[in-house]
Amino acid sequence: MAVILPVSSWAQTPQCSANPTVAVERSTYDGRHFSVQIEGPARENIDDLILIPGLATPREIWDATRMAQRSCIRLHVVQIRGFGDAAEANGEGPVLEPFVRELGDYIADRIMAGGGKKPLIVGHSLGGLSALMIAARYPDLVQKVMVVDALPFIGTLFHPAATVDLVRPQAERLAASIRSAYGQPKPVDTGRDPGPQSQAGGLTNTPRGRMTVDRWSRNSDPRVVAQALIDVMTTDMRPELPKISAPVTLLYAQDDRAMTVEQSTAAFLPQYAGTPHLKAIQITGSYHFIMLDQPEKFAKELADFLSGNK
Repeated sequence: MAVILPVSSWAQTPQCSANPTVAVERSTYDGRHFSVQIEGPARENIDDLILIPGLATPREIWDATRMAQRSCIRLHVVQIRGFGDAAEANGEGPVLEPFVRELGDYIADRIMAGGGKKPLIVGHSLGGLSALMIAARYPDLVQKVMVVDALPFIGTLFHPAATVDLVRPQAERLAASIRSAYGQPKPVDTGRDPGPQSQAGGLTNTPRGRMTVDRWSRNSDPRVVAQALIDVMTTDMRPELPKISAPVTLLYAQDDRAMTVEQSTAAFLPQYAGTPHLKAIQITGSYHFIMLDQPEKFAKELADFLSGNK
């Protein structure tokens, strides 16, 4: 059974403090389906934290987390190719499954092969689904997981009784519309808030957030976004959740302008039934991009997760 914690129940825990005097090592990894920027204290025996962005989102989404945590933990900040850079291998064929397989190899070969600890994984949206896939399919490679506003099967948002087969035609129609923008001039960046009624306005509830998400969308390769959308919409991880042995923390968003507290809970928690070690935390006053809409709440929950309280 999931344990539901309101954000008001925050424990007082030791926080990582950004320390400019700490020597930080930096390196990069260039894979077929993603790249990684690695940075952290220049010492051994520290934890590794993998940060995975969501659909059409570059690694920039984790900048505040990176600045706050790089003195205390080794960060592996992922960017899926095509989400702000060249599509390369993601320009054709599936995106999600190859990404998850390559990230599993990355963990095994570049983090644990030398005797390192199992990493912690934090993923938002598509990144959260990816984290669940890795935890279920590579249980020996994961210490614990934080899923940020992601579902094991997004189809239930369209219909409670949705199946992969029922969702696939809608996924393909949406993807075809997105893919049609490939090769066309990018929309001009006006530097203005696109507004609450824009596509970005359904994902974040602040003017700055809407401008940021709109820019990220414009800078992503439509082919990769389209294919990744199909991959996400036609992936149902619910049957695999019982295979996850690592603790899972779920942060899920709620804003009265989008849905009530009860509606938000009903949308998320039933999908996680069967997850052996789940703690679910509702973040109020937020749309999908919790780290943009409620940065202080997100930072506090992440700090608790890293310190062992979640």
